[in-house]
Amino acid sequence: MREYKVVVLGSGGVGKSALTVQFVTGTFIEKYDPTIEDFYRKEIEVDSSPSVLEILDTAGTEQFASMRDLYIKNGQGFILVYSLVNQQSFQDIKPMRDQIVRVKRYEKVPLILVGNKVDLESRERSWFAESRTLAQEWGCPSWRRQPKQNNGG
Repeated sequence: MREYKVVVLGSGGVGKSALTVQFVTGTFIEKYDPTIEDFYRKEIEVDSSPSVLEILDTAGTEQFASMRDLYIKNGQGFILVYSLVNQQSFQDIKPMRDQIVRVKRYEKVPLILVGNKVDLESRERSWFAESRTLAQEWGCPSWRRQPKQNNGG
């Protein structure tokens, strides 16, 4: 079975773990518990072939930034997550992408740019266009995580 190694990067508190856990388990976690490093495996289908997706959910705090080179070196694809309620988190992903390119020594690294917390922000539209432009410049998809559905009524 083919394996794909994906690294989730972004500033602290942008929702990397919530996004990852929701993808892997289908459940949404609301409480914030800072991550140092979590590893997930999920069986998926890629080009009609069963595959395993290995996801490394990384720490967003600066004290663990020195570990990023190792994560990047071992990763095959990257998800850069920023929060739509924190414009600084959007600014923080630019040097992360530069670090990926530097470590991988390749400009066209598989990358997805994710704007998270759309359900918490009403004014995000003013600078979301900037993220779409950046994604086009980097040649990667840009995706806004949809708000969780309220099934209670």
